[in-house]
Amino acid sequence: MNEQIRKKIMTLSEAAEWRAGLRNNGRKLALTNGCFDLLHRGHAEYLIAARESADALIVLLNSDASIRRLKGPGRPVCGEADRAFLLACLAFVDAVVVFDSERCDREIAAVAPDVYVKGGDYTVEKLDPGERAALFACGAEIRFIPFVPGYSTTGLIEKSRKS
Repeated sequence: MNEQIRKKIMTLSEAAEWRAGLRNNGRKLALTNGCFDLLHRGHAEYLIAARESADALIVLLNSDASIRRLKGPGRPVCGEADRAFLLACLAFVDAVVVFDSERCDREIAAVAPDVYVKGGDYTVEKLDPGERAALFACGAEIRFIPFVPGYSTTGLIEKSRKS
C-alpha cells in the first residue's frame, strides 16, 4: 500500500494526536461517519462538501461487524479494509478511523471536531443522543448536506440484483 494512503488510515489514538496537531496550527477539522459500503458519486459529492467546511476531514468508518448489526447479515458488500483504503485514496479525505460500535460518540469525543457533517435525511433531533451529546460537549457546528438524487448504496445493491 502507498505510504501516503496508509498514513491516512489511523487508530483512534493516532487520530486524536493528529487532531491535536491541527488544533495547534489553528486548522479546523470536519468529521463525518458512515458505512460507505459501495462508494458512489453521492458519497463523493457529500465528502467533498464535508471537506469544504473545514481545513481537514476525518471519516469515522463503521467496521464490518457494526454494519452487520445495523443493516443485517447481507452487509457490508465490501470489507472494512477495502472501504478504508478507498476513502483514504480520495484527496479530499485526510484521515479514516474504523470504529466497531453502532455509534461513534467515543470517537467524536476523542477528536473533538469543529464541524460535524451528516446527510440531509438527518436533523439534530434525529442524531443519536450519545453522538449529539458528544458534539455539543466539544462545541462542534452541525451541518447537513443534501443527498444527490438517485445515488444510494441500497439502490445500487437492488439494481445489481435485478440485472
